[in-house]
Amino acid sequence: MPELKHLPADASPEAIKAILQTDGALILDNVLSPEMTRRVRDEITPYVEATPNGRDTFTGFSTTRTGALVARSPACRELVMNPAILGACDAFLLPTCDRYQLHLTQVIRIRPGQGAQVLHRDKLAWGGYLQGVEPQLNTIWAITDFTRENGATQVVPGSPAWPEGRQAQPEEVGYAEMKAGSVLVYSGSVIHAGGQNQSGHDRIGINITYCLGWLRQEENQYLSCPPHIARTLDPKLQALLGYAMGSYALGYFTPPLPPGEGPEAVPPEYALGQSPGEAWGADLLAAVSERQRAKAEAGG
Repeated sequence: MPELKHLPADASPEAIKAILQTDGALILDNVLSPEMTRRVRDEITPYVEATPNGRDTFTGFSTTRTGALVARSPACRELVMNPAILGACDAFLLPTCDRYQLHLTQVIRIRPGQGAQVLHRDKLAWGGYLQGVEPQLNTIWAITDFTRENGATQVVPGSPAWPEGRQAQPEEVGYAEMKAGSVLVYSGSVIHAGGQNQSGHDRIGINITYCLGWLRQEENQYLSCPPHIARTLDPKLQALLGYAMGSYALGYFTPPLPPGEGPEAVPPEYALGQSPGEAWGADLLAAVSERQRAKAEAGG
């Protein structure tokens, strides 16, 4: 049985990227303090307890999945904005987009008696249409200890390079066993699945994922965190939710107002109270220009 590689919480983005490119997954140990882990759990528990079990074998008849975490939990916002994870996103995703975005926030509670989920790749959220590009970087934050007995995530190291249709054999499947406060980091191309919970207690993890800014998000962040909530958040988190241009001409809207009562084409930040001039993405254009300059210097 293969073992996943472990890195310290302060691992560099380059070290994380290197393992993602070969193995497709790794574990960052002890990223959250026990106090922060308890704070996260305290904030999410009322919503988790009110969430019904899944509706099919994939979502799990003894599994609950609770979303809208940015709107519901200030502590989860800190997980979304974790510097180590965003640094890894910069390294892993920015080569193929101008801006990445928050794709999904979900508490996954695997309850006792839940069987193992079918092995799959998360990038299949977009069907089989993405070929030759890695669309996402994913995390599962351990809020309880993850053990093989209680349903630790199954992962097949090296599977991003496998051809479509190749099935993993039992001896090729590893388990993301880790302490509460640690985080599994994995790509959209690695084969993985929720494990079987044969213990007497819940296994709780928080699935926070990021994807290329030119793709549709799995969780509709504009509905899960609508403008009246989003305008209260840090601008960097607003942009990550998608309240920012994904590229020069990607993501604008027209307010449906009577003739002459509003602008005709504005970027998403306008919905949060910014003027059109402020909102047109100067930060994005500056970031793209800086990356182009750095690439040119590296090539020279």
